[in-house]
Amino acid sequence: MKKLILAVSALALAATAAFADPIADRQALMKANGKAVGSIAPIMKGEKPFDAALVLEALKTLSDDAQKIDVAAMFPKGSETGEKTTVSPKIWEDTAGFQAAVDKFKADTAAAVAAPPTDMDSFKTTFGKVTSNCGTCHETFRIKKS
Repeated sequence: MKKLILAVSALALAATAAFADPIADRQALMKANGKAVGSIAPIMKGEKPFDAALVLEALKTLSDDAQKIDVAAMFPKGSETGEKTTVSPKIWEDTAGFQAAVDKFKADTAAAVAAPPTDMDSFKTTFGKVTSNCGTCHETFRIKKS
């Protein structure tokens, strides 16, 4: 019986530790997303030639990261305060809207990986669709840094 209690306690502690700092967790995820978008933005701007492998790698990162977004775990009530966060209270005022935005990002990035761009024209369409999700969330559910 003691072993069972210890095992359950260890699992509970591990689960808690996984999201011990939701602000840091979501910021790390968003930083990785920014890096992925930044790696292919020069292609969109015409500063670099289209590179299907690089585009697919970035889209996979975005899709993998999108699938990790668990609104309840990464945005628990009370994690909107502090110097290091720019989340808007609108996340908790419109949780359904925020969840819908996250779900759309998950779907759009998964679709982009499933049918990756093969040329500049298809890349422009895909890039626009995927990054419009970023803009939607950042405009609605984030406080602009001053």
